Amino acid sequence: MKRKIAAIFAADIAGYSRLVAEDEEETLRRLASYRQVTDDFIAKGGGRIFNTAGDAVLAEFPSAVEAVRCAIDIQESLRTRNMAYPPSRQMAFRIGITIGDVVERDGDLLGDGVNIAARLEGLAEVGGICVSRAVHEQVANKLSVQFADIGAQEVKNIPTPVHAYMVAMRREDGTYAIPQVKKPAKPAAAGTPSWMWPAAATLVLLTAIGVGGFLYYTKLENAASQPAAVVSRAPTPVAAMSPSATPVASPAPAAASTPTPVPTIAAVAPPPPPPPPGPPAIASGEKFVADNVPFISDRNRGALGTDYVTGGDAKAFAININGFTGWVMGQANEDAAKTAALEQCQKRADAANAPRKCELYAVGNTVVYGHGQPPLPPQPWVKRDPLVEKPYATKDLPLVRDPGKNRLEANFVSGRKTRTIALAPGGQFFFNTAMESLEEGSRRSLQSCGALVGVPCMIVAVDDVFVVPIPTTLHAIGFFKPADSAVITPNERNDVAQKLADASSGWNAVAVGTQGRPGLGLKTANEQTAVNAALAECAKRDSDCHVIAIGPFAVGPH
Repeated sequence: MKRKIAAIFAADIAGYSRLVAEDEEETLRRLASYRQVTDDFIAKGGGRIFNTAGDAVLAEFPSAVEAVRCAIDIQESLRTRNMAYPPSRQMAFRIGITIGDVVERDGDLLGDGVNIAARLEGLAEVGGICVSRAVHEQVANKLSVQFADIGAQEVKNIPTPVHAYMVAMRREDGTYAIPQVKKPAKPAAAGTPSWMWPAAATLVLLTAIGVGGFLYYTKLENAASQPAAVVSRAPTPVAAMSPSATPVASPAPAAASTPTPVPTIAAVAPPPPPPPPGPPAIASGEKFVADNVPFISDRNRGALGTDYVTGGDAKAFAININGFTGWVMGQANEDAAKTAALEQCQKRADAANAPRKCELYAVGNTVVYGHGQPPLPPQPWVKRDPLVEKPYATKDLPLVRDPGKNRLEANFVSGRKTRTIALAPGGQFFFNTAMESLEEGSRRSLQSCGALVGVPCMIVAVDDVFVVPIPTTLHAIGFFKPADSAVITPNERNDVAQKLADASSGWNAVAVGTQGRPGLGLKTANEQTAVNAALAECAKRDSDCHVIAIGPFAVGPH
């Protein structure tokens, strides 16, 4: 590990879960397009993406000036693209930037610099940019950019307030939008020495003069509406996590105090999102059943079933999607139990640098976890077929971008068996190592991946082999769902889906012509034979045929 000073850039999409729930395929398709824009601008500015997960991007820049210039270019480019969509379907990023001391480990960056950038991103408006005072000092006289000083902000899990500035974003008519001022940090306690008050008054006066001058010289109009309400949501997780089996916690004493908040990011509140696809098998208010708990090992489930279920009422159990747990019994009351369980779980997650916050799953023997079961694909989750299996090589993994592949190469390849990778249609992934069985590893990877993206994922690799056909003749662009394919004539989609389902071994390919009439190559010994058979059958029924699917993947030209 080595330390360095870097400008850290953090971005994610506002209301991403809602967008996916409303139209999964269109959202994932646009995400890929928008990510290409952000990645290109980051590379152009000399930045390096060191972490991605779902809709989130973390990058480092050697210069704060280049980081802010990149952020402005991204926001203005995406604003233009969003004009083609109604407001409810627009996809906008929030961006936070700071300068901080970070630790580099296996290509990833860790430390307060990363955490503060994520918190600043949470303070930013939809389509906006929020920077720390250190960045403002570096950039103020070097870029033709207007800033609004929003003062010291209290943010989750950062011990001291963070002084922040909003970048004024340009409107269509060339004027600048006023950033909505967030709630400042709490004033000093009553015991503050009296000599501080004149200084505080002077600071307030200077701030007022500065803001007034800012508004005058930039000719910004006051916003007509009140500041939007904010809600808390968990920071976007890093998909590539590999927790080993975590032992179930023994009862621990806890003070009866207000629960310590787990890491959250403030976000402008969207409309309540619909539930993820697939009916949840559990719901808040149901009786606790250990075998229904997602993300955790079979061993932990067994311990919960024998110890937790039979414990007293003043107890609680917390989890996060990386499989970390915390549970306590015999506390003074339920509030104390909740606090202790969350703290215990979060300490374990933080010790392993797991990016997801812990949440209460059960209080007493009642489920309070409101997310239900994550969406899963139908079983069997793994089909071992010698005709399609080939040695695992990270470079050949479809859909995943280079930063994700770097993480897999550093952590998955060297991990202990049993190892599994679950892949999502948009290229997000989750992997586990050191699992006790293939069934447990597959379940946990699929549950965590499904919880991350809100749609079923697919096991693509087990230990040292790919267990699904990996296209090489064409480029994988997503998962293939024949029943939803717009290029196949509607009256033949279900027939194609059924034939593919029945072809349970070997290579399969689908081709289609200008009239939407499909041709299939099924259960062949290799990829090229399946492609040739699909094109030949299509040519008998249609013209200008081209291949649209190989194995479980939708494909396009390289």
